[in-house]
Amino acid sequence: MLGSANLNIMIRAARKAGRSLVKDFREVENLQVSMKGAGDFVSRADLAAERILKQELREARPTYGWLAEEGGGEDGEDPTRRWIVDPLDGTTNFLHGLPHWAISIALEHKGKIVAGVIFDPAKDEMFFAEKGEGAWLNDSRLRVSGRSKMIESIFATGLPFGGRSDLPATLQDLARLMPACAGVRRWGSAALDLAYVAAGRYDGYWERRLNPWDLAAGLVIVREAGGLVGPLTEGEEILSSGEVICANEAIFDRFAQVIRG
Repeated sequence: MLGSANLNIMIRAARKAGRSLVKDFREVENLQVSMKGAGDFVSRADLAAERILKQELREARPTYGWLAEEGGGEDGEDPTRRWIVDPLDGTTNFLHGLPHWAISIALEHKGKIVAGVIFDPAKDEMFFAEKGEGAWLNDSRLRVSGRSKMIESIFATGLPFGGRSDLPATLQDLARLMPACAGVRRWGSAALDLAYVAAGRYDGYWERRLNPWDLAAGLVIVREAGGLVGPLTEGEEILSSGEVICANEAIFDRFAQVIRG
């Protein structure tokens, strides 16, 4: 697919940052298994990737605003456009040597996400979409799954850790959902969870307490692959609430009914 100039800028930046992260990822297994040492190393890898992304994206579009996990937000001369970036989604996986993490880049225009890229360097999978132009994985068109029965479907979510306050609600979600479906997965990267729904690998996904950079790129990719996306609480805005539920059209209503209780 030949994308717009902006989409090509995003893909090029993701690949460049991906090369840096893959190099660092190879070093993770050589680290002493010490939380401080390994954690500090991963933080440096994360920051280095963000510097690369910022340099590439701001150099190509110097007037656009910026919002990223590590560097925070910056207004641009153009108030209508903003990059929303997560240089390393799945940091805990990266830290433990698990090859399931991604770079996420979204372009927001007038408050709407109009393009998104999620790059999994370890598997060389580039998920991307532009509003109105469909969703793609490398050279293949993406489409959400065609399953129409909950009992045949698998879902993804994030499980709260470290005593987070949303753990009870998530456990209640699981208690309602698991008897009604074929399984639930927790792979540790919200961006890739969304990309996998777009690719039909998961039939649906939901999660709480997310940040805009976790979600933004995946929202447009799922929608352009034919999926439905909504907030967990009807009427709320997804990026500001940090809560999302998505699935193929056939099961969305039933899935949302189960999760929303």
